[in-house]
Amino acid sequence: MAERRAFAQKISRTVAAEVRKQIAGQYGGSPQLFKNLNAGTLTSNTVPLTEAVEPVDFEEYLITHPPIVESGPLRDLIEFPPDDIEVIYTPRECRTVVQAIPEEGDTDPHVRDCVRSYTEDWAIVNRKYHKLGTGFNPNSLDKQKERQKGLPKQVFEADELPDSSGYQDDQDDLKRRSMSIDDTPRGSWACSIFDLKNSLPDSLLPHLLDRAPNEEIDRHNEDQRKTNRHRELFALHPALDEEDPIERHCVPDVPKEHFGQRLLVKCLSLKFEIEIEPIFASLALYDVKEKKKISENFFFDLNSEQTKAMLRPHIQTAAISTLARSAIFSITYPSQDVFLVIKLEKVLQQGDIGECAEPYMVFKESDANKNKEKLEKLRSQSEQFCQRLGRYRMPFAWTAIHLMNIVNSAGSLERDTELEMSLSERKGSWSERRNSSIMGRRSLERTTSGDESCSLTGFRPATLTITNFFKQEGDRLSDEDLYKFLADMRRPSSVLRRLRPITAQLKLDISPAPENPHYCLTPDLLQVKPYPDSRVRPTRDILEFPARDVYVPNTTYRNLLYVNPQSLNFANRQGSARNITVKVQFMNGEDPNNAMQVIFGKSSCADFYKEAYTSVVYHNRSPDFHDEIKIKLPASLSDHHHILFTFYHVSCQQKQNTLLETPVGYTWIPMLQNGRLRTGHFCLPVSLEKPPQSYSVLSPDVPLPGMKWVDNHRGVFNVEVVAVSTIHTQDQYLDKFFALVHALDEHMFPVRIGDMRIMENNLETELKSSIAALNSSQLEPVVRFLHLLLDKLVLLVVRPPVIAGQIVNLGQSSFEVMAAIVNRLHKYLDTSQDMHGRNSLLSSYIHYVFRLPSTDPNSPSPDVKSTSTGPGGLGGSVHYATMARSAVRPASLNLNRSRSLSNSNPDISGTPTSPDDEVRAIIGSKAMERCGNRMSSHTESASFLQTLTGRLPTKKLFHEELALQWVVSSGSVREGALQQAWFFFELMVKSIIHHLYFAERLESPRKNRFPERFMDDITALVSTIAGDIVSRFQKDLELVERLNTSLAFFLNDLLSVMDRGFVFTLIKAYWKQVSTKVYALQNPTLESLRLDFLRIVCSHEHYVTLNLPCSLLTPPASPSPSVSSATSQSSGFSTHVQDQKIANMFELSVPFREQHFMAGLVLSELSVILDPDNEGMFGLHKKVVSVVHNLLSSHDSDPRYADSEVKARVAMLYLPLIGIVMETLPQLHDFTESLNQWGRSGGVQGTTVCSNGDDAEAEGNNMINQTVAMAIAGTTTTSPMSRPSSFLLNSQANRQHGSFSAESSRSLLICLLWVLKNADELVLQKWFTDLSVSQLNRLLDLLYLCVSCFEYKAHVVFTMQGKKAFERMNSLTFKKSKDMKAKLEEAILGSIGARQEMVRRSRGQLERSPSGSAFGSQENLRWRKDMTHWRQNSERLDKSHRSHRTRAELEHEALIDGNLATEANLIILDTLEIIVQTVSVTESKESILGGVLKVLLHSMACNQSALYLQHCFATQRALVSKFPELLFEEETEQCADLCLRLLRSCSSSISTIRAHASASLYLLMRQNFEIGNNFARVKMQVTMSLSSLVGTSQNFNEEFLRRSLKTILTYAEEDLELRETTFPDQVQDLVFNLHMILSDTVKMKEHQEDPEMLIDLMYRYCTKLMNVQENQF
Repeated sequence: MAERRAFAQKISRTVAAEVRKQIAGQYGGSPQLFKNLNAGTLTSNTVPLTEAVEPVDFEEYLITHPPIVESGPLRDLIEFPPDDIEVIYTPRECRTVVQAIPEEGDTDPHVRDCVRSYTEDWAIVNRKYHKLGTGFNPNSLDKQKERQKGLPKQVFEADELPDSSGYQDDQDDLKRRSMSIDDTPRGSWACSIFDLKNSLPDSLLPHLLDRAPNEEIDRHNEDQRKTNRHRELFALHPALDEEDPIERHCVPDVPKEHFGQRLLVKCLSLKFEIEIEPIFASLALYDVKEKKKISENFFFDLNSEQTKAMLRPHIQTAAISTLARSAIFSITYPSQDVFLVIKLEKVLQQGDIGECAEPYMVFKESDANKNKEKLEKLRSQSEQFCQRLGRYRMPFAWTAIHLMNIVNSAGSLERDTELEMSLSERKGSWSERRNSSIMGRRSLERTTSGDESCSLTGFRPATLTITNFFKQEGDRLSDEDLYKFLADMRRPSSVLRRLRPITAQLKLDISPAPENPHYCLTPDLLQVKPYPDSRVRPTRDILEFPARDVYVPNTTYRNLLYVNPQSLNFANRQGSARNITVKVQFMNGEDPNNAMQVIFGKSSCADFYKEAYTSVVYHNRSPDFHDEIKIKLPASLSDHHHILFTFYHVSCQQKQNTLLETPVGYTWIPMLQNGRLRTGHFCLPVSLEKPPQSYSVLSPDVPLPGMKWVDNHRGVFNVEVVAVSTIHTQDQYLDKFFALVHALDEHMFPVRIGDMRIMENNLETELKSSIAALNSSQLEPVVRFLHLLLDKLVLLVVRPPVIAGQIVNLGQSSFEVMAAIVNRLHKYLDTSQDMHGRNSLLSSYIHYVFRLPSTDPNSPSPDVKSTSTGPGGLGGSVHYATMARSAVRPASLNLNRSRSLSNSNPDISGTPTSPDDEVRAIIGSKAMERCGNRMSSHTESASFLQTLTGRLPTKKLFHEELALQWVVSSGSVREGALQQAWFFFELMVKSIIHHLYFAERLESPRKNRFPERFMDDITALVSTIAGDIVSRFQKDLELVERLNTSLAFFLNDLLSVMDRGFVFTLIKAYWKQVSTKVYALQNPTLESLRLDFLRIVCSHEHYVTLNLPCSLLTPPASPSPSVSSATSQSSGFSTHVQDQKIANMFELSVPFREQHFMAGLVLSELSVILDPDNEGMFGLHKKVVSVVHNLLSSHDSDPRYADSEVKARVAMLYLPLIGIVMETLPQLHDFTESLNQWGRSGGVQGTTVCSNGDDAEAEGNNMINQTVAMAIAGTTTTSPMSRPSSFLLNSQANRQHGSFSAESSRSLLICLLWVLKNADELVLQKWFTDLSVSQLNRLLDLLYLCVSCFEYKAHVVFTMQGKKAFERMNSLTFKKSKDMKAKLEEAILGSIGARQEMVRRSRGQLERSPSGSAFGSQENLRWRKDMTHWRQNSERLDKSHRSHRTRAELEHEALIDGNLATEANLIILDTLEIIVQTVSVTESKESILGGVLKVLLHSMACNQSALYLQHCFATQRALVSKFPELLFEEETEQCADLCLRLLRSCSSSISTIRAHASASLYLLMRQNFEIGNNFARVKMQVTMSLSSLVGTSQNFNEEFLRRSLKTILTYAEEDLELRETTFPDQVQDLVFNLHMILSDTVKMKEHQEDPEMLIDLMYRYCTKLMNVQENQF
């Protein structure tokens, strides 16, 4: 059997598979390829791969193994950096120049808390290196580009598509050089030699002919190969197409003030036909459908200075804020129903609105001269009214703009648009104008929903000219009437059209508001940054009253009140009261002087006033009002604050001794009722006389003795009061809760809440009920006050109040209500969630706002340091953590110990049904017992509690209390917490970090950072949650997915702060629970959940450190599964005593999995899921491969591992990957099939191939049929190019299992190459020494597959004649003759059902039987490339798609692909060199070297870059010089193949390839000659190769080959050593013969159309060829 060929030896693989199956049981179902499967019995030490091993005690290990290196990058691998976690206090960004805070200071505790909540710094926990975890892998698509900068362009022959015209020039040039070339008869020998002599050789390689020791040559080749290599392999590999990696936890948005879509309106001018008096305008937005005014009013004044002067006596100097002419409106819910309403008012005058508007309708500007006298008269009348009645206004006119029409029209027009809005034009435009869609819609960030078609962000600015106004009807001023008008306006036959309009011209600019407008004032008149100059006319930010609730927490102080008088009914009032105005004042007492200057001015006036007047409707006893009075509320209100309304009759005519205004009624609204702000609709009675003393604390509804009321004390005045406040919650439940909490803080009893007085003795019940009642509060106020509310609940947990000398434990109530609130937010605000189901409001609370409350309420950050005053001192470390923790708590949750406990426990009814339930029951019972103990006992310092501080001086620790409450919770509370587990986990982690940071324990050893009981709680928590995942995943998958990722993130976080060995045991506990269920159910869903979990935990930024990369595996005490005997029969190199340490590093041995715990889990999962016998997991191949791919590509780009020594350490964690991939070889996608190598036209040039299963056949227009050429050359069609027999032999036998998709295979192979590239060469070499022959051959097969997988695909980029080339390439690439392939397969395989089925499956057709595994078919559906839109590279994009891509993109892609192909092949070459070095000293080297040569030849046959080929030829030369007999005696087929490859490269268009190929060919001849004084074998092979090459290659260029032949001649002439032998002459003969055959073949090509001439030439050619061959033999 010694003569068995290398490939034949591999047949034993099927046998190996059988052995594997038998032993699989002992190996835990994992196929461990490695050697010695028959090496003695397996010991009890094994742990199957399906289970987790006992992890190393990480902290202990670090202490017992101090680092050997002092400093440097390797030292950094050993431990986390000292600055790993920091707590940063970041000042929050303030939008305004000065911060919004109450002017009168914060006297009230609630106001103080609110203001603190809006102004304190963000408390952010920063994991400094977090961005280096895999979740932020820079090998993702977006960041690849930057990392690919500066790559060299690799030169590929396949890309150099020479232009035929260019060729022609060269040919002509040559003809000119050899004058008589045309005169010589073409076929003659002499001519041929003449041509050859006239050629130019390529440059010779220096020192090629020098004799040097092999070691030196190897060293030189290696140095050359290793220079200028690309450091990061994954930067060249297309990123996996994952939407968002599951392990990415994005930083939530900073909480900020809410704005909808913003619209800038500039008021340019307002002009009437006559200008006789000042006109005042206001703008506001209304939503017709919601019947709601959705913005406050914007008042503006466009009067000329001259007109304004008419009001001089009444107007003080105007504040700049009131001179604004532009405003920014915010619309959260834009819709087709929004109108911009413009209302005009004028100074009150005698006469109703119709009379006053008449002149504006009658006079035309053009007739000004004709009507000069009338106009003068009107103007002087106006002046009189302005003098006398200047402080009063009357309604005048209005109009409205349908906002969406403007936006849509503007959006559809090309440039800044002018739209004229007149009545006539409205006919068409208002109702019929199409809504053209708006381009450039930007996402509304979490602010808006509303109509899809209504975006206000992308339209072009428009200038509107409004030409018609409607005069106001005195009896139709209410908002109700307005909504009717607006609805009517949208109808084609609008009633309004029949009315006579007031003609005027109002010009407005409407545009999307800029991002940061300059000179902007907030609704509270604060300047918004940037505000460069206070003297510039400002733009006003207009407050929105959103149409529907907006759920955004408050972040700034705002306290505004809007009073909207609506109607008054004085019909039944005695006496004269007809021109009625209402004076509104905000009072802080009852004296007239107590009116506060807090009412905002309108336009061209002061900022604030003490009173405001509503406009007057002439001679109307029951007027409607449309005024809006805006008030700045004081921060703290008392019982004396109230709004006072005084009603006046205004006499318009100037009569003798009549007063200008006569008071005709009074009413008021107290601001507080039972401590709560009063808002809403009021229908108030009106008193005829001044209210009596102390009226302000009573409501006017109370019948005061001796007072006269209008209409018998009935309600006659309707008014609405709206507050926009971040101080007043306007929710009774929240108000009560905050009031009670403050009463505790202030320790003021009794507390008056609502109409109740709460004494200290019933405070506890009230407090608990008010906490529970928070569930009843409205969601909107809960969200607005979310930060403050959660802060208060945390405070109650951490510092339990002392009521009547008793500590009241509120942990449970607070935990319950927190869970309820969090779930409410999640349920109703599901739009603002990230991919992990985390509500953005809550995650930003945790990230920015949450902090541990400080001991002293005034200190800015928790001052915990005072607690270390020793055990006896107050707050000593003994009681520091929690209040009375039970001392008799069980030390651990050991299941066995507690089993007996649970049965006798009265709290548990019945017997637990499963281990899960049992665990839960036990934990539950313990918890009850703990709670009982805890609640009842007290700390030693109880005496101190009698003091009147409302809080305990010692604090509980929030995370400890939270863990406890969660563990002991049950029923709906536990369910609620589970639903939103992420929230409590993240809260716990932030609390832990804050605590460690402020107690300065982030530096302390991890083993003693936390009390044991807290660790027990965490263990219990993780264990029960893992139980939930396992027991509920079939019922409630969505919840379980969330729970699973939350748990994984939690453990990932804990790795940064807790004892890491402890966290490993938590991971193991999870693993164990899932394993038990996975293998019971064989359920891929659960396995998929575990992969998600693993991926998240492994995304830790210090993943490598956690795997102890610097630990050297010590051989275990007892033999492990991989122990082998030195005389093991299967080892090809049994002379070597095997190095156990090395074996452990390359296998998933128990020592490996213990010390590299996380890497061990990842690789075990990979091994188990890829196991061909594990068919249920077939659909998870892609997922598990991407876990590994993601980790490696992250390490690859990690700056911490840039150093090659460090990278080698990292690669060490993945050495078992090589074995795993070798094991899966039969299942991998067969990239060699798709290369269709044997149908290729003699080689690579001009053939484009696809790397997925779709085969691209070469065009059928080869000049001379391949078979004919081969026959002529004297060989059969089974050319030396056929694929390695090992694949042929095994392709059927081993593919019973579903094979991998091309994408998964490619990912797996790139991971393998990464490990081979970065692993320590010496370690690899040692391991290769241990491998048996068949295993090494398996490795070579794998490398062979890698060559095909990463072959470069020709990229053709347009050139002048590029179109033709492009079309040619497309036709080559995309003519996918699947039918041909199918027929071929049928022919090869016969029509046997099962086999056909197998082939179909591997081709990805979904003809699976319905009974097949569901997951398998899913794999086909989702991941088969020819079925989905997934595309690895450009070559698979269809034509139409291709045409859209820019030339730059195509060029960039070619650049990347070229570099990837080169680097991948160089790694393969490096590995081959290591294998050669390993086996060169052994007996069975021949078969291995044959395999090495096969891989080398295969790589030469593929599209390769010039750079790779020169290294490849160097390796080939070294191989032949070291083992000449290999080629000339053993592998003769390979010799033929090599000659063909070299000749093919000798005709390359790239000079460096030609130079190296000619050198290799020359040395081949020389070495053959040195063995036996002639080189007949090489002569024959070269001649045959040439004929087949010239005959079959489409774009073969004789000139290039001629150059190479000349180079070979030159070498022969320069070779001093062999000058005296026959060698130079033999070379010359051969070269001339070759040249003649070349010329003849070219001639045959020229006469292709002339059959007779062609036959003549062929005959002559064959005769010559036979002569040549006879001579050679």
